[in-house]
Amino acid sequence: MIQKKRVIKSIENISEEVMEAIRKKYPDGWANHVQRVDKGNGDFIHVITVDTDDASYLVKVKVKVDSIEEVEKFTKQVDSGDDIEAPAEDAVEDVAEAEEPEE
Repeated sequence: MIQKKRVIKSIENISEEVMEAIRKKYPDGWANHVQRVDKGNGDFIHVITVDTDDASYLVKVKVKVDSIEEVEKFTKQVDSGDDIEAPAEDAVEDVAEAEEPEE
C-alpha cells in the first residue's frame, strides 16, 4: 500500500483541487468541523482535514475566538432573561463566502 503525503497548508494557499475536495467533503460548510492542533511550543492552530488521491491535508483556517468579556456578557444576558444582542450584520462572516476563493 502506497502511503500518502501529509501536508499542512493555509487555506489561502491551497490548490483548486484541494479546495474542490473541501467543497465535496463539507457541502454545508466546514465551520462545525474545525479541530484545534497543539504545536510543540505551546501555540496551536485550527485546521480542517481533507484527502486527495495523493495526499492527506491539514488545512489551516482562521477562527474567531470569543473573548472572556463577550462570553460573560452573553452569559449575563441569558441568566437575566434579557434579549440576546446579535452582532452587527457586517461583523458576521458568511461561511459560504469565506470558503469560495476570489476570482
